Formats: sequence, C-alpha cells, structure tokens
Amino acid sequence: MFTMPSMSQIASTFGQPESFAPGSWLRQRRKALDSVLYLESGSVMLGVGQDSAMRHHLGQVEGPAWLDAAFALQDRPPCLDMQAQTAGRIHIIPLARFLGAVAELTPAVQCLLRDMARAYCSQTELAVSRLAQDAEARCAQWLLSHASPAGNGMGLRVTLKARKRMIAAQLGIAPETFSRVLRQLREHGLIAGRGNVIELPRPGALEVLTLG
Repeated sequence: MFTMPSMSQIASTFGQPESFAPGSWLRQRRKALDSVLYLESGSVMLGVGQDSAMRHHLGQVEGPAWLDAAFALQDRPPCLDMQAQTAGRIHIIPLARFLGAVAELTPAVQCLLRDMARAYCSQTELAVSRLAQDAEARCAQWLLSHASPAGNGMGLRVTLKARKRMIAAQLGIAPETFSRVLRQLREHGLIAGRGNVIELPRPGALEVLTLG
C-alpha cells in the first residue's frame, strides 16, 4: 500500500524553505521550469498578471501545497502567474531532484500522478484560454460601441482617438493582447482599414463575439 508522506517529512526531505513577502511573483507563466515550488505556508494567488498586478484571478492556494508540480510532471511551462498574497515560506526544489524522487515511486503511483497532472494542466489551460476569448469579446464590444456608419453606406467605421495602449487599459487587457485580438479579427475579415481608422464590414459577426 502506498502511504503519502507527512508534510513534515516532505519539508525535511527538501531542506530549509525560503521566505517571501506579499506581492512577490513566485512563478511567471510561459517560462520553462528548472525547479518545483512547494508552499509550506502562506497564500498564493493564481491567474494572469499584467505589470505589477494580477489582472485576472483564477484561484488561490493555501500552504501546505504544491504550486507547479503538475506542470513539471507534464514537462510544460506553467500557464499561470503565481503571486504571493501574504508572507509565507516556500521550498524551491531543483527539477531534476523532484523528478528523481517521482521516479522512485511505484509505476502505478507514477501513472496516477501523471494522469492527475495531465487533467489539471488541461483544465487550467482551458480556463486561461477563456480569458483570451473574454478579451476578444470585450474588444468586439468596444469597437461596436464606438462605431459610426461608414461613408460608403456599408458597414461601420471606428476612428481611434487614443493610443492603443490607452484603449487596452480601458478594456483591462495588456496592449499586446489588444494588438493580437485586432490582428485575429483582421485575419477573419471582421475588421479592415489602416492607420487609426478601422472598418467593420461585418458588424453582425462582431456582435456574435460579444455573446460568447
């Protein structure tokens, strides 16, 4: 029978933890892992950050808990930013050492852990992808609300009277996200034009995006 080690056993195995302060960024998404984080104490916020703040909150973890072990088991970078809400203590375990410890488990337990990690990663990546869909919907809504009839009597037109960075801030998204969404809308034929004038040849299709 497999017996899970106690929290004190885990802590002693990985040595002394390090302290962190509220607001500290413990992990940034899309960055390859070279270590695994075990939260001994404290509260950590999970989500998508922008600048020095967590723009979108997707969850919260209270220690003791593993923070990114699932991503390490799946050999993929985390899709979440992790920011400390409170002061706390954390173990930073070298990736090779963590994987070596997993390799010492029975094959059945290893299979169970990897299956659970796969499910967790898939669900988390789905939640993050929905944020992108939400950004698309907000951009579509903003374009429609600032549109006026086009001069040729077909479709609508939006004149950008502010920098894209300012518009992105109004929408609560990063400037690069705003630019990416505009590019995707252009590729799908939902917007056109150049410079600060955006044509909306298919406003009905944009309206559908706002309903998603």
